Amino acid sequence: MKHWPRLHDSYIARSVVTSVLLVWGVVLGLDVVQALAGEMSDVGKGAYTINHAIAATGLTIPSRAYTLFPTAAVIGVLLGLGQLAATSELTVLRALGLSRKRLSVSVAFSLLLLTALMVVNGETLAPWGDERAQMIRSVRHSDMVVSKYSGLWAREGDMFLNARTGEQKQRGSERWLELRGVRLFEFAADGRLRSISNVEIAEHRAGQWLLRGIERTRFDAKTVQRSKVIEEHWNSKLDESALASGVTKPGNMASSDLSTSIDYRKRNGLDSSDFENVYWSRWFYPFNVLALCLAAMPFAFGSLRSGGYGKRVFIGIVFALGFWVAQMIFSRLAGIYHFDYRIAYAMPPLLMLGISYLMFRRRSS
Repeated sequence: MKHWPRLHDSYIARSVVTSVLLVWGVVLGLDVVQALAGEMSDVGKGAYTINHAIAATGLTIPSRAYTLFPTAAVIGVLLGLGQLAATSELTVLRALGLSRKRLSVSVAFSLLLLTALMVVNGETLAPWGDERAQMIRSVRHSDMVVSKYSGLWAREGDMFLNARTGEQKQRGSERWLELRGVRLFEFAADGRLRSISNVEIAEHRAGQWLLRGIERTRFDAKTVQRSKVIEEHWNSKLDESALASGVTKPGNMASSDLSTSIDYRKRNGLDSSDFENVYWSRWFYPFNVLALCLAAMPFAFGSLRSGGYGKRVFIGIVFALGFWVAQMIFSRLAGIYHFDYRIAYAMPPLLMLGISYLMFRRRSS
């Protein structure tokens, strides 16, 4: 009997993971085909070709897989366990002394590896692919110079920065950010404009700014002074992550960049709710997956036994939609009423687990 737990864990894991991967592949495939069709409608705009459309769509596959995995997981769990229930295999496992809670733990452990891979994917491949896809899509605008930092505005204390263009540069192992056509507006505490600096090139290297070709106009109480400086260092906490937050969607950023952007915005009195929303959604991602699947577990021991695949898929979709609607409502409420996003993202999984617990108790009574 000592070998039964390992045997049943591997058996359930094989059934559940196979179903999850099949559902995940189908849902992801449909989503990619739909996205490619949308990209193909832009072929011919500027220098955008079919190859660009295919590459842009392919680069977004990691982020699409990350987004669709929770839904695929709950539907796959219901299909896998529903099949075991239909063939009375779950009944046999129960007869061997395995409780429903123990079987639920087996399901949770079978999803841990896939969930962990998606968490890593969400911090590495997904944001990288989305950024590259956005760069490829920029060739649709052939009549203008499109750059990641084009038309950038940023604030650091009493200083406001505006850059016409900019790009990431690399020489060997050295990588830095270069902004061109930069204007720096410095304000006094009372809101009075103190100076305007026109900078030809601003480089961010090794954690510090180097300004080149500076023409500065300083406004005193009764005079205006102009000066030219060939080169000077600018002591500022602005970095590439903070600047990127002004031109990159929060959903396309890694958690480390999101954290930097949140600190930067709070330090300068800017609204950081969009970034906090995405940041905490990343942290609660694995809990959401497990809560969704565990909440659907009670159906595997009863109503799914006599139901077909259509019924299982329908219940899985209802659970997934209900969960995402609840999460959207709580996150919106957090943004409106300014309470902690951690509370907002903790409520839906706790609610789902509470429902699962009550249904387990009712079925056990």
